[in-house]
Amino acid sequence: MTTTSSTTTTTGTTRSGLARQLTVAVSAVLAVIGSFIGSGAAGGQPIQDAAGGALAADATLIAPGTGAFSIWSVIYFGLLAYAVWQFLPGQRTDARHRRLGYPVAASLLLNAAWILSIQFDLLWLSVPVIVALLIVLVVAFRICLAMPPRNALDALVTDGTIGLYLGWVIVATAANITAALTATGWDGWGIPPETWAVVVVAVAGLIGIALAVWDRGRVAPTLSLGWGLAWIAVARLTDAPASTVVGVTAIIATAAVVLVTVAVRVAVELRRRRATAARS
Repeated sequence: MTTTSSTTTTTGTTRSGLARQLTVAVSAVLAVIGSFIGSGAAGGQPIQDAAGGALAADATLIAPGTGAFSIWSVIYFGLLAYAVWQFLPGQRTDARHRRLGYPVAASLLLNAAWILSIQFDLLWLSVPVIVALLIVLVVAFRICLAMPPRNALDALVTDGTIGLYLGWVIVATAANITAALTATGWDGWGIPPETWAVVVVAVAGLIGIALAVWDRGRVAPTLSLGWGLAWIAVARLTDAPASTVVGVTAIIATAAVVLVTVAVRVAVELRRRRATAARS
């Protein structure tokens, strides 16, 4: 009786694991199709030209420069790599990937939904979609922190990809909300746009610092978040709408996030070495 029950449980777990793996794989394919549409290659407008150009590099003071969006190539490559990695038999019943699979699949579908909302000029709809995407990625990243990878490859493919994804979406959410408010004609309650832009960039930097402390100095989120902030600086110092104060704020925010990440990483490593030495 016990053997039969155990066999049934194992079979059920294997089947649910396969269902999860298939869901992630299909979601990855849909996300890639969405990125193809978003690039304008399918005949539509590129994201920066859709929705009346609300997300173009020169649309708002928070918009990153055009070169910033090349990071999506790295993120999509990582997501496809993760879809393949989690599909391997060894990951089918792995507790870590059982918890991560559906949040990652949800992020892929939300990303495709965000692209479609922009393509159909539904800028107002893109805001709750990208906020939902950010929340899902925080959940996925929290799982990564709570359940460490088993090896370096898992760390690179899983944690690295989700970390890059999260860091970039933090910046993208700020830019998206700013673009939506600007498109509606919001006057900022009479506060100058530059002041609002400085506040938003500073908050993004503080979020990056908090993230570095929370994740104990993980590199991937800092790379993408810093990348986004750096491209805001480039856009404001070299392109319209020009703003030296916003550009300098973005540079300071980028440097602060990087420095705190390095400091936390070094502190964690020193504690680890002292703990190892004490045990030996």
